[in-house]
Amino acid sequence: MKKRTLFGLAAVAVVLVGGYAGFQHFKIYLPGIIGRMKNPIGPNHEIAWARGPVTAPAGQRPPNIILIVADDMGINDTTATGTGVAGKVPTPNIDSIARSGVRFANGYAANATCSPSRAAMMTGRYPTRFGFEFTAAPVSFSREVSHAAGGPIKPVFYKDRVKDMPPIETLGLPPGETTIAEALKGQGYRTLHIGKWHLGETPDRQPNAQGFDDSLAILAGAGMFLKPNDPDVVNSKQDFDPIDKYLWPNLPYSVRWNGSKPFEPKGYVTDYFGDEAVKAIDANAGRPFFLYLAFNAPHTPLQATKEDYEALRDIPDHTTRVYGAMIRALDRNVGKVLGELEKQGLADNTIVIFTSDNGGANYIGLRDINKPYRGWKATFFEGGVNIPFFMKWPGHVEPGTVSPTRAMHIDIFATAAHAAGAQVDPKVDGVDLLTLLSGKAAPRPLFFRSGHYRAVIDGDWKLQLSERPKKAWLFNLAVDPTEQKNLSGSEPAQVARLTALLNGQDAKAGKPLWPALVEAPFFIDQPLNKERKLSGEYVMWAN
Repeated sequence: MKKRTLFGLAAVAVVLVGGYAGFQHFKIYLPGIIGRMKNPIGPNHEIAWARGPVTAPAGQRPPNIILIVADDMGINDTTATGTGVAGKVPTPNIDSIARSGVRFANGYAANATCSPSRAAMMTGRYPTRFGFEFTAAPVSFSREVSHAAGGPIKPVFYKDRVKDMPPIETLGLPPGETTIAEALKGQGYRTLHIGKWHLGETPDRQPNAQGFDDSLAILAGAGMFLKPNDPDVVNSKQDFDPIDKYLWPNLPYSVRWNGSKPFEPKGYVTDYFGDEAVKAIDANAGRPFFLYLAFNAPHTPLQATKEDYEALRDIPDHTTRVYGAMIRALDRNVGKVLGELEKQGLADNTIVIFTSDNGGANYIGLRDINKPYRGWKATFFEGGVNIPFFMKWPGHVEPGTVSPTRAMHIDIFATAAHAAGAQVDPKVDGVDLLTLLSGKAAPRPLFFRSGHYRAVIDGDWKLQLSERPKKAWLFNLAVDPTEQKNLSGSEPAQVARLTALLNGQDAKAGKPLWPALVEAPFFIDQPLNKERKLSGEYVMWAN
């Protein structure tokens, strides 16, 4: 009897252990399952962009404005700023914006991750001013990423802060902030949004509540480009990356039109967004419009069409080839937009700005995407924040200009507002890019912050300060633009001066709208799939 009892207890224990192990394996799928239950995804359907006048009213009209944003594109991913992916993927359409106007050789993201940079573009303000310090991410994402990550330095998950996290849908741009869309709408512009939003999902934080007349959106931080089993897709899964492991089972293949229920896009998302941008331009050719075209490429998950993948047969590495195919598709769709402007006779009266929200990510495992710079997305080294930044405006910007002047995402708001004749509130941090080009803008420092990790560029000098690890990096960018020689030990006066600037900026910052749940190591000189040594330099990124 005793033996049978012991056997029974052992059997129960095995079942419980097996059940627990099964649940641990299964739980990563739960956010996606719950999300699709709450918001079922409908079939694709055509959308109708509201049409303006067939013929434009007589007389001079303000310029149309198109802001095109890539997602996680490295400085080396365009052939205007580098070699292109593996030296095999030219980007002629993206490059043409620089050739027809200006390439800011020192164009900076406002932050090293997605949503704070987008908040800066939309408001013209440092996002820390209004507490938008961290990238919006669900608690389940932060927990899984911190628990699953390997390497010599372990991430930290602050479980005591979870109680202070608002619902994920509310993590976004405060409704009281004035957006570029609201400023331009006040000047009679039709305001249009296509693509990634990542600035809040509640009705008062969605694009339509933030000044956009029409929005075809991926509201969250990422989305699938095609269903993983689509006959036309080529996937590259990064098994070494905890972020990638979370994305594949949980991201939907869906978009929303003006806040409606989610539905499937038509085909490959990058092509879908390009095609819809062409339709939006056609519908609004007779009136001034602002188009915010926010592609989600080449952000993970890495997915390409078979046609683009096959076009790059001379790239042997599978991941590099998929990534290059995504860039190829992105460039093609930028070309569609530029071609439609020409077709409609609008090219000479349209400002086109192209940029990326931050530098290329270490977690795709490709070494050269930010070459020649050190660092990655989620670091304030140049690889994380020095990004492609081009603008063309015929008659106002000399074609082929290469400007060494430091421009930043915060400058896009003021540029668009001035071009449209709108007043710019003094609380806006950015300046008109044309005043930077003319040399009329006063010199200014540029600031970056995410929790304990801060950086400032002032003149030729750049200082980064980190509490974990406790370290200062000081570089003279005039002689060392790739940040090879740390001068913090030999230039204490510069460290003190720049630290004072950072402290002054911090005094103007708002309390973070939500806490950072994770601090994770990002090694400066190695992608995630390469060996990381404890002697290598790293930062602990707070988010």
